[in-house]
Amino acid sequence: MVAAWSDWCRRLEALGPQILGPGYPEAPEDQAEGLKHLIEQAVCWLTWSVGHGDPRAPFFQRQNDFFTQWGGPNAENTYRHARVDPRLRYRIRGRMNSCQDFILAIRAGFRHQPNPATVVEVTASNVGIHEGDEFELLLGGPPSDDPHHIHLPDEAIMCSIREYYYDWRALEPATMTIECLDAGSPPARVTGEDLIAQLEEAAHAVEESMPFWNTYMIDFRAAGTDNSFAPVKVPRGLDAARYVFCFYDLAPDEALVIETEVPDARYWSLQLYTLGWFEGPGIGFRTTSINHVQAVPSSDGRVRAVLAHRDPGVPNWIDTQDRLEGLVTLRSFWVSSEPDMPSTRVVKFDDVRDALPPDAGVVTMEERAAELAQRQAHIATRFRV
Repeated sequence: MVAAWSDWCRRLEALGPQILGPGYPEAPEDQAEGLKHLIEQAVCWLTWSVGHGDPRAPFFQRQNDFFTQWGGPNAENTYRHARVDPRLRYRIRGRMNSCQDFILAIRAGFRHQPNPATVVEVTASNVGIHEGDEFELLLGGPPSDDPHHIHLPDEAIMCSIREYYYDWRALEPATMTIECLDAGSPPARVTGEDLIAQLEEAAHAVEESMPFWNTYMIDFRAAGTDNSFAPVKVPRGLDAARYVFCFYDLAPDEALVIETEVPDARYWSLQLYTLGWFEGPGIGFRTTSINHVQAVPSSDGRVRAVLAHRDPGVPNWIDTQDRLEGLVTLRSFWVSSEPDMPSTRVVKFDDVRDALPPDAGVVTMEERAAELAQRQAHIATRFRV
């Protein structure tokens, strides 16, 4: 066990110089965020592998809130993951409270791992579970026509749930528990062999995650043109999802005006992400995202958002947090038709209002402060922080 622990520490230590070297973001503030991200990843995957390693004693692990972000998390989501074994049966019980929908995915691995497939996908509202409802779902056992029974294919290793909160109210979030119906007896004490295997799994997860997402963003940026949107296909991802990426590069006195038809989707959003680490920054304290409920359409029905380094005093501002480069993602879920490609225009910050329709409206400092206060109150309530 001592050798396994020493190996874990050496491998984690080696990742520091790697992410501060060539091929990763080089600005000092980006590197500081990179080391913070490495700490987050160590916490995330140690917790998953060591704390949630037994499918006979499952509990939901919450990731991608404030301190364990990876892979471009959605600001509207709370993410839960629990280990499962397809030979066993499970029961999930919960109350939706203010949660407006969720997607339950049975997966063969996380996105950055060798087998990242989503093998089963269930949307709560499609099986009659809605805001405020109590619900019960059964996982595993023989296939069934019951929509509240979910088959576990042989390759399944986890149950992942994405909760959706559209209007950012400071109300009670969903509560959910998972139990194994076939455990038979309480879990045994951890053995040295167990811990060695768990440390090895956690080390692999951190080593896979850090370069995977950095390379992922580099490759997609190279395939497109900065300050323009391009579609993204996520192999073996969620069927409900559509993604469009725009990597931006703006001078301190520039802004990006984004214009789009309202996506024909039950849910859509525009969200900011960091380069290198693919985190969604400042979701509770800055306007780094807007969704279909928050967005203010123009009188012609189109949506115009402004990506800028400081507040332009107009609706639909996305705050870059002074990041001159980054990623903006348009995501649409449960679409009726494929989303149109948004158009973009780089303008001087002082010319933002001239680039918008005359009736674009004004957001005062007091209104922006109230908007931020609502975001902070919702995030604090949703994540219990």
